[in-house]
Parts: sequence; C-alpha cells; structure tokens
Amino acid sequence: MKRLVQSVSFLGLGLTLVPSLFVFAGTLSLEHYKLMMLAGTMIWLCTAPFWVNGRKKNIED
Repeated sequence: MKRLVQSVSFLGLGLTLVPSLFVFAGTLSLEHYKLMMLAGTMIWLCTAPFWVNGRKKNIED
C-alpha cells in the first residue's frame, strides 16, 4: 500500500514540475498549466503525509 501511495505522490509531484517545461517551450497554455499545477499540488499534499517520514521511532532513541 505504501508503494501505491508513493507512486501517486510522485505523479502529483510530476504534475507540478513537468508542465512548467511545456509552458516554457510554448506547447501548453497558461490555463491548462494552472489546472495541472493545482491538481498536482492537491495530489501531492493529500498523499505525501502518509509515507514521508513514516518511520516508527523508538522511545529509547
């Protein structure tokens, strides 16, 4: 399950990084860019907390 959540998180992160390259190249409109960035941000923020820093800490540490 953790791998699935990580994969979805990285997909969301990709949706926040990759569209900027397409806008810079002139192949993606600004409206589509904003929608993709919003979707990627929401996906990342909703899935990342479930696996980032998910180690169990010992009381002795």
